[in-house]
Amino acid sequence: MENTKKKKRKYERAGLLFILPSLIGVSIFILIPFIDVVIRSFQSPVSRDFVFLNNYIEVFNNAAFKLASKNTLKFVFVCIPLLLAISLAIAVLMQRFVRNAYIIKTAFLIPIAVPIASIVLIWKIFFHENGILSGFLVSLERSGIDWMNTGFAFWILVFSYIWKNLGYNIVLWLAGLSCIPVSVYEAARVDGASEWKCFTRITLPNLKTTVYTVAVLSLLNSFKVFREAYLIGGDYPDKSMYVLQHLFNNWFRELSFGKMSAGSVVMAAVIFGLIVLLQKAWEKED
Repeated sequence: MENTKKKKRKYERAGLLFILPSLIGVSIFILIPFIDVVIRSFQSPVSRDFVFLNNYIEVFNNAAFKLASKNTLKFVFVCIPLLLAISLAIAVLMQRFVRNAYIIKTAFLIPIAVPIASIVLIWKIFFHENGILSGFLVSLERSGIDWMNTGFAFWILVFSYIWKNLGYNIVLWLAGLSCIPVSVYEAARVDGASEWKCFTRITLPNLKTTVYTVAVLSLLNSFKVFREAYLIGGDYPDKSMYVLQHLFNNWFRELSFGKMSAGSVVMAAVIFGLIVLLQKAWEKED
């Protein structure tokens, strides 16, 4: 018994030493700076005098913050379900009907490797007022449209996010699908189960852990689409695609560190809350 306890303590110390470098790195580059941001959210931007909740009150009364928050939440709740559904459908079809899918998986991963500047150039070629789509409208004797300065801008942003992250999610789904034994499907089909029954009764229940992982990663990646939107729309794009990253960028340029810190804390709390809700939902299902 004593030897077992000693071995357990030895393994615990070995595990702690193993994660210690990563823990130090995360603390230096993430935890300590975030703690400083939380402290700054209760201070004035220049003198750093304690102002209690003034920064938070100013943020919640800011019209730009309300617009950016609404657009960001709309973007998240539109993009993530679409991305999860489309990527899962493609992954299931690939796993079911494509045997040697290495080339196809590589093709789906190409958008991740495409430089941001190239993506922006493609956007301008298609969606500029003098671009391909406007040229098509002109050929139909209609006037051209500056698509990025209309309500279509939001849906172009949604399409860009799904296009860029689709392949990554497909690879994750395929990894989860590969853990489901083929014999289970074969037994179900012998018993007369249809493809839809196999999907709803076998595939989905066995993908619960994968669904949580893919959903969280998709949520985090949804906040990285700002780069494309900023490069093509600038500091103040069409209001339909004005998201929180635009707002924080403008506040940073104006040196409004108090508002930016308060807004960052609120945003971090919302993201943390969404992840916790996802985790609770999956634990409840289990």
